[in-house]
Amino acid sequence: MLLDETPLFEPSLLQELDWSSNAVSFSPQISPSSPGEGLVLRPLCMADFNRGFFKVLTQLTQTGDVTPELFIKKFEHMKKTGDYYVIVVEDTNLGQIVATATLITEHKFIHSCAKRGRVEEVVVSELCRGKQLGKLLVSTLTLLSKKLNCYKITLECAPKNVAFYQKFGYTSSDETYMQCRFFD
Repeated sequence: MLLDETPLFEPSLLQELDWSSNAVSFSPQISPSSPGEGLVLRPLCMADFNRGFFKVLTQLTQTGDVTPELFIKKFEHMKKTGDYYVIVVEDTNLGQIVATATLITEHKFIHSCAKRGRVEEVVVSELCRGKQLGKLLVSTLTLLSKKLNCYKITLECAPKNVAFYQKFGYTSSDETYMQCRFFD
């Protein structure tokens, strides 16, 4: 199986974001088109399996034993549905993924058959924290959800991260997050 440079979604979606409506400031200034020296923000591609994508994800949670074949199967499913927007930041000097985040769109019957966006799996490699990459990922996905005509975007986070997400306009809701976990 070939782990090629096929992107999960059309890269032009990121290039066309209206960055002027971004809710947070960056110092020094960075953006999706200019994330920092030697860094590129782009859609996940198949070849990222060999660029440390899972190494970054393990800094957030357990990933399990994912083979290249399993990765390709899941990637192709996500690409086919058109509802998954996994973005990565690659350090081009190292050839390694150093940050990632996911936007999932859910199709609803409510709100005139609108879409809802959900931010998931925001993580920056320990080696690159403090470079505003988390802010860049969340800003990018928030603007992308707006571009995709989501009526709202939500996320779940640890209480210690609430203040971080409030910078982007996220607010705590009156709803209670509940789960029924079947395995770790």
